[in-house]
Amino acid sequence: MRNIHIIVAYRGTHYAGWQRQPNGVTVEEKLREAIHSITGEWTTIYGSGRTDAGVHAHGQSANFHTDASIPPERFALAMNTKLPEDIRVMSSREVPEDFHSRFDARGKRYLYQLYLDKIADPFISDYAWQIERPLDMAAMERAAACFEGIHDFAGFMAAGSAVKDTVRTIHSIEFTKDDKLLTLAFTGNGFLYNMVRIITGTLVAVGLGKIGAGAIPEIIASKRREAAGITAPARGLFLDEVFY
Repeated sequence: MRNIHIIVAYRGTHYAGWQRQPNGVTVEEKLREAIHSITGEWTTIYGSGRTDAGVHAHGQSANFHTDASIPPERFALAMNTKLPEDIRVMSSREVPEDFHSRFDARGKRYLYQLYLDKIADPFISDYAWQIERPLDMAAMERAAACFEGIHDFAGFMAAGSAVKDTVRTIHSIEFTKDDKLLTLAFTGNGFLYNMVRIITGTLVAVGLGKIGAGAIPEIIASKRREAAGITAPARGLFLDEVFY
C-alpha cells in the first residue's frame, strides 16, 4: 500500500465545496471517481482542509493510499484524463506511509480578489468580489497590520464550527493591485471556518469608512462575530498553497 500526495487546482464555481456530501457534486467526489476509474479502488482522500461552495484553489493538498502499480508521478496525468476541465491534478508523488495532508500541514496561504469598478467584468466575475465604491487603501493596510501576529480570532469564525481552540497566527497580509484587481494574500499557521472571508469583509468595511482602522484591536479582543464586518463572498477566495 503506497501513500500518494497530490496538489490539486480547481475552479469551485460549479461545486458544492471540497468535501464529499450526499446532496451536491464536490471536488473530492470527482477526484475519488477518477482514482477509481484508473485503479478500480474506492479510496479515501485526505484533504488539507475543506473549501466551501464557490471557493477555488491553486494548490489544494491531498493524499490517498493505493495498491495500484502506477508510477507515483504518473497519477497526475492519468487522473487528469478522467477529471472535468475545471479540476486538475498539478503534481503527484509518493510520500511516507504516515504522511497526512491535513495533520502535517504547518501553514497555508489564501488569496482573496477584489474587483474595483462600478461595472463588473464578466470574465472574472466568478473569481472576485466587485466593490463599486472607492476604497481607502492606506486605512485597509493599517487595519490589516492589526491582524498580524498571534490572536484569538473567535470573532472571525462563522457559526457551525466545532473547533475549540480559536487562537491562530497570521504571519502576513499583503496587498497587490493590478489595474482594477486588488489581491489580498493571507499567510498563517491555520485559519478558522470563514476566517479569511470575514477578515476581508472587515477590511473592506474599513476601506469604505464603515469601520475605523483603529478599532480593529478592540474588535479582535471582543471575540464577538457581530463586531466584525460581513463575510465576503466565496467566489473571491483561493486556497493558494499549503506548507509542510
